[in-house]
Amino acid sequence: MIEPSKSADIAVIGAGIAGASVAAELSATQRVVLIEREGQPGYHTTGRSAALFTETYGPPAIRALSRASAPFFDAPPGGFSDHPLLTPRGVLMIARKDQLASLDRLIAEVAPLGDVRRLSAEETRAMAPLLRADYVAAAMHEPGARDIDVHALHHGYLRWFRAHGGDLLTDADVRALTRDGAGWRIETSRGEVRADVVVNASGAWADQIAGLAGAAPVGLVPKRRTALTVAAPEGSDPNPWPMVVDVDEDFYLKPDAGRLLISPADETPSPPCDAQPDEYDVALCVDRVETAFDLSVRRIESRWAGLRSFVADKTPVVGFDPHVPGFFWLAGQGGYGIQSAPALARLAASVLQGRPIPADIADQGVTEADLRPERLDLAA
Repeated sequence: MIEPSKSADIAVIGAGIAGASVAAELSATQRVVLIEREGQPGYHTTGRSAALFTETYGPPAIRALSRASAPFFDAPPGGFSDHPLLTPRGVLMIARKDQLASLDRLIAEVAPLGDVRRLSAEETRAMAPLLRADYVAAAMHEPGARDIDVHALHHGYLRWFRAHGGDLLTDADVRALTRDGAGWRIETSRGEVRADVVVNASGAWADQIAGLAGAAPVGLVPKRRTALTVAAPEGSDPNPWPMVVDVDEDFYLKPDAGRLLISPADETPSPPCDAQPDEYDVALCVDRVETAFDLSVRRIESRWAGLRSFVADKTPVVGFDPHVPGFFWLAGQGGYGIQSAPALARLAASVLQGRPIPADIADQGVTEADLRPERLDLAA
């Protein structure tokens, strides 16, 4: 159905976690339209994430943003969610003998900023009893890592956005972006939207949306990530176990509602699309997990894939495009978009409105220069 033209101060393109969170932050003081190409926000990536909150995962800027997001996760605004956003889990970064140097480098890097400790093979297997004795040599344990209720976080932001009068437009594929005086005319499959500023929070499609606006791409590479659920061994209760991640990120295993969620941690470049699991990646996942764990996968209960989009330095792109007025980037969150969303949304909203980065985020060492699109040399 084609709707009458809408007008707003800011149009946010993409209603995944990045778009929903920044739209919610902005809607308290701005008229915001949130534009989503699918009928359901978060369909492609946010809704397919098995997210863990950890302060030791990702490049330095992501770790800083995650630390700054912790207070929000621990105490969200009143009415944001009916239950906690985080539940205890813990994570083990495990290493074989030939990976011990990688493990020690990781511990040296993150120990000054996170609560972590090195475990022996015996200590590691006591916490993750499925690990094969001849496989694991040591591990890094982060006891404070916690599961994120992705649905509660995402829908809490959408509810917050609507409560502030925000306008969500779904099934609205963006077909053209045209400068119209000092603002933008956005043509969608649901009608036209006019806005002073466009926020490009379109995930894997961010470079394509930029092209419609006449902006240079930032070199965004969507990468497919595959996940499966399988049964836990008969008679076992996996719920108290920590998540187990290979230190070189070749696989992970995470308890999930009485089952096991497993992944080969694949990062296969992909065009923007409705990603589907590849049979090779499924087989690779099973092989890696059966090699590391005393586990025989007889049946795959479910399988899916999602896209995680990265730029060259794996750090988000946040800021106004240096060559296209009124076009704001919020892209390249990679596999860290859920855990860093609260701080990144506040940072982006502040930069967009010409305010300094919030002090609690700046105190973690994040600067606007670390994130702005100019660092990627868009004009090259």
